[in-house]
Amino acid sequence: MRSFRLRNPRTGIAQGDIEVFSEFDSGGSMWTGAGPRERRLTVAFDHPYRVPPAVQITASLMDMHQDTAHRSELVAENISETGFDVVFRTWSDSRVARVRAAWLAIGDLPFEDDWDVE
Repeated sequence: MRSFRLRNPRTGIAQGDIEVFSEFDSGGSMWTGAGPRERRLTVAFDHPYRVPPAVQITASLMDMHQDTAHRSELVAENISETGFDVVFRTWSDSRVARVRAAWLAIGDLPFEDDWDVE
C-alpha cells in the first residue's frame, strides 16, 4: 500500500493492489462454478481519514475460463474512515480462476488544528 499527503495537509491519498482470490489450483467454487459466488477481502488504511473517503476500485487481473461467459462485479462496500471491503461477485456458468484488484482512496484527513465545538 502507498499513502500520500498532498501539500494541503487535509487531503490524503492511499492506493494498493491486492489479490482477492486464486482458486484454479485448489478447485474452489469460483473455478468450479458451484457454491458461493462472492468473495470479500477487507482493506485497512495505514492512517484513518476524518470521514469516509472516495474509493475507486478496478480489476488489475481477471483470469476467467475461455468457454464460459464473463459475468462479474467488482465493488467497494462498507467504506469507513479506517478501511473498506473489496467485493467480487459472479453468477451463472462463469468460471473465475483468480482476481486481483487495484484501488485508490482519496479523502479528508484529520488535521492537528481541527477542534470540535459542541
